[in-house]
Amino acid sequence: MKRTSKTLLALGAASIASMTYSAHHETETAVTLDLDQTGEEINPFIYGQFIEHLGRCVYGGIWAEMLEDRKFYFPVTEDYDPYKSLQDSDFPVVGASPWEILGQASGVAMVAEDSFVGEHTPKLAAGSGIRQNDLATVSGKAYDGYIWLKNAGQERSVVKVSFATNRKGKQSQSETFTVREGAYQKFPYTFTAKSDSLEASLSVEVESGEAYIGTLSIMPEDNIRGMRADTLELLKELDAPIYRWPGGNFVSGYNWRDGIGDRDRRPPRKNPAWTGVEHNDFGTDEFIDFCREINTEPTIAANTGFGDAYSAAQWVEYCNANGDTIGGQWRVDNGNYEPYDVKYWCVGNEMWGPWQLGFMQLNHYILKHNEVVDAMRAADDDLVLIGVGAVDQINTGYDPDQVAANKLWSVGMMEGSSDHMEMLSEHFYSGQTPWTETGEIPVLEHVVLMRDQIRRITDEHRRLQPTIKELNGETMPIAMDEWNYWHRQYEYGELGCVYDLKDALGTVVALHEFYRQSDLIQIANYAQTVNVIGCIKTSKTEAEFATTGIVLKLYRAQWQPIPVEVPVDAYGHLDVAASKSEDGKILTVSVVNPTEGSATLDLSLAGIELPESATVWTITGPDHRARNAPGKERQVDAIETTADIGGGINAPALSSVLYRIEL
Repeated sequence: MKRTSKTLLALGAASIASMTYSAHHETETAVTLDLDQTGEEINPFIYGQFIEHLGRCVYGGIWAEMLEDRKFYFPVTEDYDPYKSLQDSDFPVVGASPWEILGQASGVAMVAEDSFVGEHTPKLAAGSGIRQNDLATVSGKAYDGYIWLKNAGQERSVVKVSFATNRKGKQSQSETFTVREGAYQKFPYTFTAKSDSLEASLSVEVESGEAYIGTLSIMPEDNIRGMRADTLELLKELDAPIYRWPGGNFVSGYNWRDGIGDRDRRPPRKNPAWTGVEHNDFGTDEFIDFCREINTEPTIAANTGFGDAYSAAQWVEYCNANGDTIGGQWRVDNGNYEPYDVKYWCVGNEMWGPWQLGFMQLNHYILKHNEVVDAMRAADDDLVLIGVGAVDQINTGYDPDQVAANKLWSVGMMEGSSDHMEMLSEHFYSGQTPWTETGEIPVLEHVVLMRDQIRRITDEHRRLQPTIKELNGETMPIAMDEWNYWHRQYEYGELGCVYDLKDALGTVVALHEFYRQSDLIQIANYAQTVNVIGCIKTSKTEAEFATTGIVLKLYRAQWQPIPVEVPVDAYGHLDVAASKSEDGKILTVSVVNPTEGSATLDLSLAGIELPESATVWTITGPDHRARNAPGKERQVDAIETTADIGGGINAPALSSVLYRIEL
């Protein structure tokens, strides 16, 4: 997407005086819309999503593998103490080997020489074994897996793999494999759970001889090429049109080459930015498969932290080139003969932050950004490239003569790299974030937090962009490629916070503001889709929309693309937005009422008579703390009804209502 030459629009219509408002009584007010007064068409990419290799977003959320550390990144020792953080939650974080030794500890050795994958491979003597606990099963469901085994020097060894309801072996099922001399062999197995359990276990025991365990796996039988069927079902309902991957902070330490080729031979690594192990089971090919499965556009973030220009360009080759390039030939060798045609690429992530791997001063980063972009464009000159921005970050450069010294980061990037990107990213998070005090703020304050962040960022761009001569009067579009509420406590693993009704209402208000800024914001990626501050939450066996997911699904499906101007901040605590279809035959009106009293809006259209009724979706709950959870009845949902609008549009207390009016 090239920058347009259109002048930046002013921030919405002028505000009118706020009405007198009581938070506990019914309120009536009038809304008159002129359907000829419209903004620029809303880019559907504002309904985008962002997934990162963090916590249980990919592993434990999207990916179906049940085992932790299946490639033995951590050495298996007699000191079985796997969980190092969030121990008091249902999803503690593994920080040591999750494999418990069975029998004598001396019967298990970690062998570095000729390891199957990674730094070492377990070698088990007769009478010894290992077991992983805390697996979850559903009664009657089948689970498929396999194990790579190698005889450790005898004529043969016999290995038993068992699946049980708990670590004591209750309702145990097992398969026994004879391992002959020679190279590693792959042995498949299938078990069917005899009961529901959160304490199931998988164990490997050597009955005779000695054997190396290369790696092993177990997934629910209904997995879709390694992805969780229940999560994918919700992702398809969400219908987000674009996904950003693999980070986030993660990408600045990620070597994409670790994530291609034979999945079992990809090396395990420590997650470079967060906690736990990066298994490298979900790499570039899996991400593209994921995007095709849910029918979405891929965006890949290139590593400009510890990464380099050559590696970024080779990643572009792997995705987009034919077999006459090194990267393209690797993709072909991995069985993917046609190019992936990944058009959208983020060039780095938050390189202005001192927490970022490879963080550097802006005047230096501009040089690196431009070098990386030149290399990427040489590999494919039809890319849409998104630079790293931060309009609120002041960079103190080392050299006052450099263009970026003592500049706002976004300003420096537009001055030094405007011809090396098509969009500039901005990020924000709101709420009880990890770097502020926890505790609850009033609902009326909470629901406008993200709206105010969007306004702050866009106000600054509207003020600053006209002063940047390198833009030549054009607009640099914004990709708001990370945005969301972020709270404690974490109930779904690392950064796995819970969202309630007030978060849902605030998410609608944020969408309203994106609609108002449709000339400037072209992409918005809600972070981070599953579990990690995500709109979908999963247990080990079930998945469900968080309250914010209910919002994103509904507005993606029903909101029309042409924003109709509504006076900004004109209705007290209510937040109102409207849009129409391209042919003008459908009008959608949305009202967020964050108060304890109901409200009615007397809607009229300039020169058009309204019909008597409309379809309405109401999102509300028993109170502002209402929330959804996997496996439980929803407390917050979008309830569809038909409503008489002759007497106005009604917004119940603590609700968001979306009216679809056929004109």
